[in-house]
Amino acid sequence: MLQQIAAVLKIPVEAFQNFDEEQAVNLISCNFSDNAMFNNKIEVFNNNPIEEIKKLHDEKISLFERMLKEKDEMMERLERLINK
Repeated sequence: MLQQIAAVLKIPVEAFQNFDEEQAVNLISCNFSDNAMFNNKIEVFNNNPIEEIKKLHDEKISLFERMLKEKDEMMERLERLINK
């Protein structure tokens, strides 16, 4: 009967024979405590929204500056081609 139960649960028979209740309780308490739910992946973000907005604004400004620089370089190349 033990072999049939092990086959259904897809665990080795030795898991039943070597079962230790204290280890099982310890394992469960370590894996399902308040801070260990969801596969131990609780991510707490303490980001300041104002700082995030400032960061995005700075990134946007630097992107616009790069775009303007590229535009100026392209205009110079086009002017040189026209003047040839």
